[in-house]
Amino acid sequence: MHEIAARPLEPGLYLVSTPIGNLGDMTIRGLETLAGADIIACEDTRVSRVLLDRFGIVTRPYAYHEHNAERVGPKLMEALEAGKSVALISDAGTPLVSDPGYRISQTAIEAGVPVIPIPGASAPMAALVASGLPSDTFLFAGFLPSKDKARRDRYAGFATTEATLMFFESPNRLAASLKSAADVLGTDRPAAVCRELTKAYEEIRRGTLGELAASYQDENVRGEIVLVIGPGSTPVPSDDDVDALLVKLAADLPAGKAATEAARLTGLPRKDLYQRLLDMKDLTAKGEA
Repeated sequence: MHEIAARPLEPGLYLVSTPIGNLGDMTIRGLETLAGADIIACEDTRVSRVLLDRFGIVTRPYAYHEHNAERVGPKLMEALEAGKSVALISDAGTPLVSDPGYRISQTAIEAGVPVIPIPGASAPMAALVASGLPSDTFLFAGFLPSKDKARRDRYAGFATTEATLMFFESPNRLAASLKSAADVLGTDRPAAVCRELTKAYEEIRRGTLGELAASYQDENVRGEIVLVIGPGSTPVPSDDDVDALLVKLAADLPAGKAATEAARLTGLPRKDLYQRLLDMKDLTAKGEA
């Protein structure tokens, strides 16, 4: 057991990231914050006690989760408004990412209470950098729906998103989820299954959605999973489709607004669409003459 000395903390809500598996990933600043906080609020006191005991932090943690948020949240706010320091942690990773901590954070911000992030481990970020997929633009979409149709609809909604996608997925639904993704997004779309990150049985399996779906089809999977899928692209509309869209929009809108809306829908430059619309009107006028 290591002992961490407490450091004085200014009043406020501290959002402290904790390890997603390997306790060695806990930051020194995070430990100092936990040691110095007047109150530690956590999802599950049993899980958090393992971390606190490992580093000799004796402060008693209090449970704050989605089932007691309405009752415990006001008590935490009372402490914050009284000038106390409150450290908020989740069972693993960065607070507020797919957990109810955002409620107390929003309330604190609205009340003018300082909200201070203490960064550290994050499963989506770890999966993104390990996936080998583009990291310049990415979108974390949380947990996928459990029902197949809803899951397919979710995938379809992101089909043309030009960003690397990250989802949390349950191990017992992974095979079905990969099949759905391959059907909706295409079997050749690159992806990575990142399982049990930072833990003893960490596994990162990369390939196309088709390859990964086949790989996990009959496999009994355990552990926490982040599914990372490469970015899509917006289809380029044909000239005939663009002309038809411009004609339809121009029937109800002035040329400038029609070109602006067409640019939003197609991703094409507004200037080019506006000129195209003017040329079409000139041709129509000449034809009528």
